[in-house]
Amino acid sequence: MQRFLSAAILLVSAPAVYGWGSIGHRIVGRIAENHLTGNAAQAVAALIGPETLPQVAMWPDEIRSNPAWDHAAPWHYISIDDGETLATTARSEQGDVVEAMDRFVAILRDPLAVRQNRIEALKFLVHFVGDVHQPLHAGKRADRGGNTIKLTWFGRPTNLHTVWDTDIIDSEKLSFSEFAAFLDHPTAEQVSAWQAATRPDWVKESFDLRAAAYETGMGSLGFPYSFQHLPAIKTRLVQAGVRLAGLLNSIFP
Repeated sequence: MQRFLSAAILLVSAPAVYGWGSIGHRIVGRIAENHLTGNAAQAVAALIGPETLPQVAMWPDEIRSNPAWDHAAPWHYISIDDGETLATTARSEQGDVVEAMDRFVAILRDPLAVRQNRIEALKFLVHFVGDVHQPLHAGKRADRGGNTIKLTWFGRPTNLHTVWDTDIIDSEKLSFSEFAAFLDHPTAEQVSAWQAATRPDWVKESFDLRAAAYETGMGSLGFPYSFQHLPAIKTRLVQAGVRLAGLLNSIFP
């Protein structure tokens, strides 16, 4: 508790780093639902029913308006500068997305954990699995994961982080359910391989994709940039959903 109180004091000016937009996070939740086992689906419903994974996926961003949750701000991302790795980067004392996922998995696995804590752990986990698959959530410290990289999207002022969170996805003009239905066709081999990857592997994948995101030319982005990066975004969304399902299936066998 003291750790969280101290974190709240330190994070008054913490950067606002969001991961995917509402559509992206709900896509991840819907795909995860499609890959849950019967036991896992029942356990999830027992905790958050009648809400669904897509419905709770944005809760960790929604609570950012409540100062009582300021301490959770750094849990959405991890900072890794060029030339660093997850093993060598200086980890935040207030936590990061990898530490947070590990912590919430432990809470969900603990049958003695308080029910409300398990409900919140599930909501956070749904969101953070999505966050860590957004390449700029393994971001550079200097530009706050692309938040300070100002550019335009079809002439509208925005920043690089927002382009990856929402702008490219929203340009498809699909609902989250339509988008999820179009994406959710992995092969059995892909499901097996993706679910076998570790959480540090997920971070490295995002880190490896990050450099290409910075190839913005003069900063006036539109169809060419979307065409280049939409396939990677689609892959990251379906990987996140499949992996979230695999994680929940292992927690609730």
